[in-house]
Amino acid sequence: MNVAAANAANQRVIDDSFTVEPAVPVDEHVTPELGNHYHRFVAPPGALTVRYEARAAVSYTLADPATIGGTPPDRLPLGSVPYIVPSRYCQSDQLMRLAFREFGRVPQGHRQVQAICDWIHANVDYIAGTTGTLTTALDTATQRAGVCRDFAHLGVAFCRALNVPARFVSGYSHDLDPPDFHALFEAWLNGAWHLFDPSKRISRPGFVRIGTGRDAADVPFALIIGAASMRDMTVRCTFTGAGADGQEPGPTDQAVTIA
Repeated sequence: MNVAAANAANQRVIDDSFTVEPAVPVDEHVTPELGNHYHRFVAPPGALTVRYEARAAVSYTLADPATIGGTPPDRLPLGSVPYIVPSRYCQSDQLMRLAFREFGRVPQGHRQVQAICDWIHANVDYIAGTTGTLTTALDTATQRAGVCRDFAHLGVAFCRALNVPARFVSGYSHDLDPPDFHALFEAWLNGAWHLFDPSKRISRPGFVRIGTGRDAADVPFALIIGAASMRDMTVRCTFTGAGADGQEPGPTDQAVTIA
């Protein structure tokens, strides 16, 4: 499972606990570069309850979008290469023509990626139950319906088609209604990873990162091998501190960096 808050540059896990009832041995692994925190266990027959609780301190940086330009491909860091090529759910090579037709004339940088988010929000209906674990960005571009995971995959694919490194991000939000896991994406602009939410359902400041990867295949909330089904799930994320301005983080038109 990948439900644990990540220890990352702008996020510090104060304390957390992962428990399984009935108790079973649990293995843990944290990826050194991204901080993705995985738990693995073998479930016995019968009902099983998994609980994760944590407190995390999250910081973020706001900037004027007009000051954030793009980066020419020859100046991209080599570490961004995995995030500029097609992946399992983000077939950027097959969406290149659509991406250049819709966004090719938009100035590169934050403005171009925001135009991608605006297009997805305006042209793809947010409808629960219309997609599944096999749905790709190409499917979403064709069917024009999906949920946050599909919106994020399409945003990633469009960015990569335009030579903008982009990666999938899963996490928790204090103002998502109804509460649930949420998926966004980050684009590499002007030397930093900037956070975008094409579904426009949350306030990006204060977002709690769980996993970061090429797409959802790298950071599934649960990877189940064998016969098992989920009966019920409850997600709760509460804001208990103060934002950079002393207030609870809310919606913003500013560029947001949490990496």
